[in-house]
Amino acid sequence: MADTSARRIAEFIEPLRVKPGSKVDLAEDFDPRYKAHLTKPEGVELLKAGVALLAEYQARLAAQDTYGVLLCLQALDAGGKDGTIRHVMSGVNPQGVKVSSFKVPSAEELDHDYLWRYARRLPARGDIAIFNRSHYEEVLVVRVHPEVLDRQRLPGAPHGKALWKRRYREINDWERYLTDNGFKVVKVFLNLSKEEQRARFLKRIDLPEKNWKFSAADVRERRHWDEYQEAFSEMLSATSTTWAPWYVVPADRKWFARICAAAVLAHTLIEIDPHYPTVGAEVREELLAARRELEAEGPEGTPAGR
Repeated sequence: MADTSARRIAEFIEPLRVKPGSKVDLAEDFDPRYKAHLTKPEGVELLKAGVALLAEYQARLAAQDTYGVLLCLQALDAGGKDGTIRHVMSGVNPQGVKVSSFKVPSAEELDHDYLWRYARRLPARGDIAIFNRSHYEEVLVVRVHPEVLDRQRLPGAPHGKALWKRRYREINDWERYLTDNGFKVVKVFLNLSKEEQRARFLKRIDLPEKNWKFSAADVRERRHWDEYQEAFSEMLSATSTTWAPWYVVPADRKWFARICAAAVLAHTLIEIDPHYPTVGAEVREELLAARRELEAEGPEGTPAGR
């Protein structure tokens, strides 16, 4: 049964995987409204099953204490990152999960290399870390807004294709290093259509309880839609590797996006296949002795029979 579930999950997410070495054109290659012939009620049940599976594997991951998992979530504004985290991780032990969001870098962070602030938030062995936006901002926002790059004060002030090619290589090497040392990198891009983003922005404006989610800066960023699509396409092409592939998740339907994200994370944990540690003969004998002592006690901790 476990092998069957693993195979079904692998088959389900395969259309979402960016084949390493392929050239991606988001508009041509991935449909934001794709839903794999599922209905929403079916999706709700699948998400419940996925959340339960993640809870089981997270417990094993923590007990084994050998691997760590880093989940990177990227999307444009209103892509659904927060909701995906909230729903997909709803069943796991919060002690073993840490979520980090990355905003405008501080003065201290700008005094270090561009990967420094992300490296500080990596998971420990046995834990899952989630990056709500990630080190990929350094080839996305920084690319669309060159003034951000200027603040990084790089020697020689490099710009253009050579810089992005170099950063793709550095990021790939960093992720390979993490993977080789037992830290799996899971990368999910929530692919939202321009029309669905517009509808979500309007909802945030029209509903008072959602006003706090909206900023005029969101509309300003939307004006760079085509530039971001180009940056995402090139990033996916250059950094989907055998050790850390990208998965492009259709995000126009929130319920389907959450199923996909859960399936990608579950697939990674299944591949790790963590197990509960087994104890040696000496420890087992100590456990049996402790059991005999506990069984000999009465209900109130007194010797049995009194």
